[in-house]
Amino acid sequence: MSEQRSGGAAFEKLVSLLDYPMFVVTTVVGDRKAGCLVGFTSQTSINPPRFLVGLSRKNHTFTVAQDADYLAVHILPRDQPALAELFGGTSGDSVDKFGECDWHSGPHGLPILDGATGWFAGRVIRRFDVGDHVAHLLEPVDGSTPDTLGELLSFSDVRDIEPGHDA
Repeated sequence: MSEQRSGGAAFEKLVSLLDYPMFVVTTVVGDRKAGCLVGFTSQTSINPPRFLVGLSRKNHTFTVAQDADYLAVHILPRDQPALAELFGGTSGDSVDKFGECDWHSGPHGLPILDGATGWFAGRVIRRFDVGDHVAHLLEPVDGSTPDTLGELLSFSDVRDIEPGHDA
């Protein structure tokens, strides 16, 4: 049986019950590479194709992404919790995350994670304030996808990761 709550409390309770897929977003500007675990994402349009990524203003990746023209969005399989921990539990302010994992240079020099199930590169076509995060609206330009996804990493798999930065 559900319990009626005030607006903010009801919203917080409801979203805490959802099990969103988690993504790792990476980018590069010059010799600065950055990446982080993100849960605030959504496809926003079919035609033209658009995808929205929310990056926390407190995050190292946000700082680098503000000067980036492209972001890479990776979906992780459930058997990659260490990769999620690396990109969600450490800060690029103090750790070279890419020195700790396998990756290769992809389109536009973007770091592409070898442990990802699939990924796409998107051109940033707009940024806008959405609260404590900044939304990056992407136009997909390249990518790699499997025939099937299998079990994906979701919020319930990473709920206990201590963030490298506060949200």
